[in-house]
Amino acid sequence: MNRKDDNPDASIDVYRRVFLGTMAGSGMTIGLGLPLAASAEANSAPQASTDPAVATNDVTLRVNGADHQLRLDARTTLLDALREHLNLVGVKKGCDRGQCGACTVIVNGRRINSCLSFAVMHEGDEITTVEGLATLGKLSAVQAAFLEHDAFQCGYCTPGQLCSATALIDEVRKNEASAATPDLTKGGHVELTDAEIRERMSGNICRCGAYPNIVAAVRAASNQT
Repeated sequence: MNRKDDNPDASIDVYRRVFLGTMAGSGMTIGLGLPLAASAEANSAPQASTDPAVATNDVTLRVNGADHQLRLDARTTLLDALREHLNLVGVKKGCDRGQCGACTVIVNGRRINSCLSFAVMHEGDEITTVEGLATLGKLSAVQAAFLEHDAFQCGYCTPGQLCSATALIDEVRKNEASAATPDLTKGGHVELTDAEIRERMSGNICRCGAYPNIVAAVRAASNQT
């Protein structure tokens, strides 16, 4: 007698249908062509707290030359303040752990991972995001070089790469050394070699592997600015 319970193919089919039903009910985006990072970001978007025990602060953030007055949960990262409260979505949330560099912005001329910094720490600071790199609708030298040298593919990491490269060029002009810089104690100057660029951009990960073109773009931009 061939019962259904004795048919392994039937059991597998039941388990498959249960699994797919569970996946659909949980809102998974597998197979829908949506980036997993975007899905995770949507699920982790900060919600306004209604708990009176949660501390909130009034903070003024100066971003891309304009002041913005916000009332924020004290735990709000600079990344979430920029994206969720100021709608500056050019700043990307990648790993949210300071490892990928997608959230890089420039604060007082220095590049930082905005996911690792609280917004309330930046009262009065000058913050520049990728939206603030262009001037009067004209691309910056770094942005133009990235286009010319095709220094991106999917583009998700590109805003962070652009901010990092912009600050990098300024660092070199100030003769600030990196781990790849030769001895400067004898009055030398930083030379922006490929090794220097790779070292200084090492905090920005490109999962598409556009690194050779990124190096070329940074080198070209440094010669134009």
